[in-house]
Amino acid sequence: MLEILNYEFMQRALLAATAVGLTAPAIGTYLVQRRQAIMGDGIGHVAMTGVALGFLMNTSPVWMATLVAILGAVGMEMVRSRGRTSGDVALAMLFYGGMAGGVMIINLSPGNSTASFNTYLFGSITTVAPEDVTAICILAAFVVAITLGLRRQLFAVCQDEEFARVTGLPVRLLNLLIAVTAAVTVTVAMRIVGLLLVSAMMAIPVAAAQRVTRGFVTTLALAMTIGVTVSLTGTAATYYVDAPSGAAIVLLAVAVFLVLALLAAPLARRRARSTAAAEAAEAAGSADSLDGLECTLPPARQAEDNVRVT
Repeated sequence: MLEILNYEFMQRALLAATAVGLTAPAIGTYLVQRRQAIMGDGIGHVAMTGVALGFLMNTSPVWMATLVAILGAVGMEMVRSRGRTSGDVALAMLFYGGMAGGVMIINLSPGNSTASFNTYLFGSITTVAPEDVTAICILAAFVVAITLGLRRQLFAVCQDEEFARVTGLPVRLLNLLIAVTAAVTVTVAMRIVGLLLVSAMMAIPVAAAQRVTRGFVTTLALAMTIGVTVSLTGTAATYYVDAPSGAAIVLLAVAVFLVLALLAAPLARRRARSTAAAEAAEAAGSADSLDGLECTLPPARQAEDNVRVT
């Protein structure tokens, strides 16, 4: 197993996989909280145009995809914040327009760009270049700093925007920051997981963690742990099996979700029994307290009560 560390391309792939496992569930926890888990899929479609532009302009596809994905995410947030009925139509046009633009531009790019473009769609451990690792580490550090450093503010906005606004938080700025962070996460994950599967890594580890945890911080920590575990395991597995790394990682995440879902059922029943026992004990304690109060009534009051009863 450790022999894979002897190869530089596997060292780069495992480092990138670690970044993906940390960042995707970190921002995904907030997106799931506000019921926007599918947002990563839309940003991934838009980022396809950025990747294609990178090939066409002979620049870094990662940085170009980051720029285009951020612009697309800001556009999505503006449509969402307005809350109009036609918002879903506008988002659909943005999603599929980004995909169509990417396919069209890549066909105009010189050389064998189409084959390289496919590695960005489904992930590939053999194509992670040293410059990609540098970009991924910088972007991942930004995502982790935002999602952990501002977790209280971001959670407040995701939980209740009106309450967050009343408390004085810059709700619009924080919403834009969530969108930008999600866009950056997509570009971090695209080399390993792929643009078409990155949304799964934002949602599945979080959903799995929610099956066995109750608090927000605990869910965030467990989701990131699951993300790192399946990313490293899936990346290592693709060294021995000729398969896209993104598919292996997502299937492992699904397997973890199913296992935790099976474990969650008896755990939920145990919690229900504990809660019922605690409520019964509290009710019994309250009754004993009332009986004690009745016994301490003064004799005159007790006589008055006896007269009323008779």
